[in-house]
Amino acid sequence: MKTQITAALCLCSVVFSSLSTQAQQRRPRPAASAVPIDSAKWRAEHYVVNRDSAYADPNVALRKLMGGNRRFVENKSIKPRQDRSALTNTEKGQQPFAIIVGCSDSRVPNEIIFDQGVGDLFIVRTAGQVMAEASYASIEFASAVLGSKLIVVLGHQSCGAVDAAIKRPENLPGHIVTLVNAIKPAAQKVRAMGGNLLENAIRQNVLEQVALLRDLDPVLSRRYQSGEILIVGAVYQLGTGKVEFLPETLKNLPQRRNAPSASAK
Repeated sequence: MKTQITAALCLCSVVFSSLSTQAQQRRPRPAASAVPIDSAKWRAEHYVVNRDSAYADPNVALRKLMGGNRRFVENKSIKPRQDRSALTNTEKGQQPFAIIVGCSDSRVPNEIIFDQGVGDLFIVRTAGQVMAEASYASIEFASAVLGSKLIVVLGHQSCGAVDAAIKRPENLPGHIVTLVNAIKPAAQKVRAMGGNLLENAIRQNVLEQVALLRDLDPVLSRRYQSGEILIVGAVYQLGTGKVEFLPETLKNLPQRRNAPSASAK
């Protein structure tokens, strides 16, 4: 009797194994990616472009940042120039192709969300990306001395500094009130708007900071009006990782005089 039970169990095991194998064979396999990563088509769609072209032309630099953020959102970052050789190669100097004026918030790591490497981005960060003389001088230095031709003012979702400007709490410690005071005009301007007050204030704060830099004498205003540099605004979404470049800041951009053609696509 024991022998019969053992035999029956063995037979069941064989049958189950056979059925499982057949089911796996019938199960559809995941479709292969239509565009292989790092193919010429994929590199073009994600704007993997020669950084020298980005350094020479602010329009190329802008598309390069957009492509880098797309790779980040799709979890396909290529992490360029992030090894030891990239570090040592910058010992003699730097030529960042873009300036990021962003918030100090630790959740917004600029090189990561734009998928760029060592020496690519010159970053000026303060809470709420509020600017003062030291910020202006740093941005002007990167533009006039280092040759960076693209400036991106980068706000972000759930910004605490903007939220404080909306709520205007009393008895703020130290110099924090200076940040709140700088953002209050933007927060006040959107109070009558529909939709989410904080999101609207974050966008308005970026728009006003872009306008400020475009009109900042004597360095940035002249370079912007001549088309030598571009100054645009964007907002980073913490939940998705996507950077939305604000369309209001992409319209009617000045055309660069004698602009070189981009050799890399």
